Amino acid sequence: MPKVAVYNITGNKTGEMDLNDNVFGVEVNEAVLHQAVVMQLANQRQGTAATKTRGFVRGGGRKPWKQKGTGRARAGSTRSPIWVGGGTTFGPHPRSYAFSMPRKARRLAIKSALTAKVEGGELFVVENIDFEAPKTKNVVKMMADFQAADSKTLIITAETLENVEKSSRNIPGVKATTSAGLNVYDLLYHDKIFITKDAISRIEEVLA
Repeated sequence: MPKVAVYNITGNKTGEMDLNDNVFGVEVNEAVLHQAVVMQLANQRQGTAATKTRGFVRGGGRKPWKQKGTGRARAGSTRSPIWVGGGTTFGPHPRSYAFSMPRKARRLAIKSALTAKVEGGELFVVENIDFEAPKTKNVVKMMADFQAADSKTLIITAETLENVEKSSRNIPGVKATTSAGLNVYDLLYHDKIFITKDAISRIEEVLA
């Protein structure tokens, strides 16, 4: 059973806690992690890229010249793909790039990402993260106390805290989210993970 230190918001150790083996101590499955990241990025694509085939390009209704006798190549339309100003062959058309993974595979991917962060010493459990007012310097100070000032940081709380969200959104590379919004891409993209004890309880309740 993984054991991690618990800190207060100033970076001082206040105790230890045991993490659930079924969530934070699984075997890291890199193939499932890769598939989950690809799925998430694919689902974010708008899929609005569009080109016109020869049938949608304006003009080209009349045959440019007669079929025989001119010495030139045969041509039936000035909007052929081989003509300048013609249509596009095999170009993109609006479509959805989205695909899905089985529920068990999605859960395994999140567990693998959490386990990798614990094994890499990149997950910090904090008793409570909240501020009296939305000020960017609050998050900057917290990151400095944990020697993570230059790191891409993910802050995970049990519920949406407006002061935490507003305090972190102006800092490049820093994101605040809730345990319900946890996803594989965010876990892997950020170097340091700050998570509250309440958020861990919520995650273990769902994934264990």
